[in-house]
Amino acid sequence: MSTSGVLCREIDPRKPVDVAHLVSDQPHLAFLDSGRNFGNLGRYSYVAADPFGVFEVIDGLAFWNSMRLPSSPFDALREILQRYELPTDDNLPPFQTGAIGFLSYEASQLIETVPNMPEAEGGMPDIKFGLYDVVFVHDHATNRSMILSSGWPETDPTKRKNRADERLAEFLRRLDVRSRQKPSNPSVDNWEFSASQQRFESSVADTIDRILEGDLFQANIAQRFHVELPKNYDPLGFYAHLRSVSPATFGAYLSFGNLQIASNSPERFLSLVDRHIEARPIKGTAPRGDTPEADRALSEALLHSVKDRAENTMIVDLLRNDLSRVASPFSVTVPTLCGLETYASVHHLVSVVEAKLAEGQDAIDLIQAAFPCGSITGAPKIKARELIADFEKIPRGIYCGSIGYIGFDGTMDLNVAIRTVTFKDQMARFHAGGGITALSDPHEEYKETMVKAARIFGAFRQPYGDSEDE
Repeated sequence: MSTSGVLCREIDPRKPVDVAHLVSDQPHLAFLDSGRNFGNLGRYSYVAADPFGVFEVIDGLAFWNSMRLPSSPFDALREILQRYELPTDDNLPPFQTGAIGFLSYEASQLIETVPNMPEAEGGMPDIKFGLYDVVFVHDHATNRSMILSSGWPETDPTKRKNRADERLAEFLRRLDVRSRQKPSNPSVDNWEFSASQQRFESSVADTIDRILEGDLFQANIAQRFHVELPKNYDPLGFYAHLRSVSPATFGAYLSFGNLQIASNSPERFLSLVDRHIEARPIKGTAPRGDTPEADRALSEALLHSVKDRAENTMIVDLLRNDLSRVASPFSVTVPTLCGLETYASVHHLVSVVEAKLAEGQDAIDLIQAAFPCGSITGAPKIKARELIADFEKIPRGIYCGSIGYIGFDGTMDLNVAIRTVTFKDQMARFHAGGGITALSDPHEEYKETMVKAARIFGAFRQPYGDSEDE
């Protein structure tokens, strides 16, 4: 066992997506996927399944392994995590077993209530995390793979050590099984939109009027796309294909019962390591060009766009304010403002906000201070959420919530769940939107949502089988 009480065994390098396929028959598959390596941002990918416990919040009530808990949702999550607390081992990857799951956008109602906000769709949890004692880790920087096993929920030291050994060996046996035949999904099209182009542009125009009247500075307006899927459609096969054509630094795939989530997110919401907080808000988007010259021109135009830089800077100010609620005094800094990052189909402006978590605060306090991320609401946050509820009139679900992990040692890394598809009840759903400011043009904002949606439409439309990926 390591100094943290976690057993670590290095194995021959494995592709994380292949490991996800091999354990996909186990309950609550969780795949946190760094398909694109921006330095240390995308260094590690994690795969876990068969958690020893499941925490979820439904209709504002917290449950642990289906048993109702008396505490409020965030207090209950904190109490569950504290039961299995472990010290950090600096020689191991950042996530050393713990909770993996999601917070839906509607979970924001558990923190600050907005009137008339659409209720979650039937059966959709506000929050859901599996607690995993065994995790596969791949280090993309060194091409090393390992399995970590903590032995929880056993508390007796000898029994916990024995369970850690047994569970690690069990996971290894699953990796030795011959890879299953991966089904080939058919092409899917015929998407239905929650709003016509005219209605969406009208909502943007109304938002601009509200901004000019002084109600708010910025709001993120989105539209939803949904389609009925063919029978036996394979969501994991879809995600494997999506990540191969559009790798993302903060991608994820979750299969939690009758709910599957495929996230192609490029955006970090919050990370917490050794009390160091980082947020990486994205605001400002431009399409890629067809030629190197056109691509360079588009990126340069984005870098110098007054509208996009204003949009980004406003959200940076909002996040600085959010983090200051739980940060040590004078520790909030902005080392990067409006930096350019380039992805498969778009350029983005990305800023970095950092802080030091104050003594007496933890990951749960940090979530409550900053969720949902200001980059997908607007500013001021409450007023923006009210406007979103008025204009969109449908729940966002996972979209604009967060997916990621909270370790038993208190570390955390959560994405912003954009470019994220939900599979449920034989339907696929996803949203695309953008930040609206006084300088926005309704038609250009509609076009931006379609640029963001195009890669997901394309991944559904293109018939595919096995995908080649790194």
